[in-house]
Amino acid sequence: MPDLTRKSWLRNRIESGLRRGFYHAYETVKVDPSRFLLQMRAAYGLPITTFQGVFSVELGALDELAQRVIRSGMKVAAAEGAGFGIGGLATIVPDLGILSAITLRTIQKLSLLYGFEFTTEEETAELWIAAASAAGVDISRELLEKEVVNRFVPRVIQRIAAQASAEVVEKWSGRLIPVASSIIGAGLNYYFVRAWGQRAQAHFRQRHLEMRYKIATAEASSRRLTS
Repeated sequence: MPDLTRKSWLRNRIESGLRRGFYHAYETVKVDPSRFLLQMRAAYGLPITTFQGVFSVELGALDELAQRVIRSGMKVAAAEGAGFGIGGLATIVPDLGILSAITLRTIQKLSLLYGFEFTTEEETAELWIAAASAAGVDISRELLEKEVVNRFVPRVIQRIAAQASAEVVEKWSGRLIPVASSIIGAGLNYYFVRAWGQRAQAHFRQRHLEMRYKIATAEASSRRLTS
């Protein structure tokens, strides 16, 4: 019984920390699309001038770069987890806040990499649908249609936090061990970002394929009309 009580308490702490972390990240953390576009051109070598250009880039190249983005986020998260992990359970809430920001930035970069910006309210909502998908939460499009973004996003964050806390509480309970907490913190953060990154990549990749099909269909139709 004490073990169940401890896990319930830990889950509440994790859920609260993730909820606050993601909400804070939603308000303050945002990848600059224009700067990331320059990075895609200079550092990644993509021959594009706009995000629309990624739909003509070989899909395998985008997938490879997506893995690089995810690995980068994993390394940052591991370093952060090792540092905060030294404090054991006492530092779990600030750790979750930073982990939420790292995870959200990784998802934002994946969104841009596959050609989807988040400059409008609808695009922002789509980004959070992707984050929910990464957390294993299915968000109905009907909910998005009925809600404005400033009400939609907090509700999605609540569901993400609840799902994520249930998913990781068993593993994160290891941070109660003081001596091993730094190593455990690094490992858990590393695999947290990897799992969420891979699920987010799958979400954006599927949307990317759908958009490619629409573009190809439109171009074929245009050629038939002009021939």
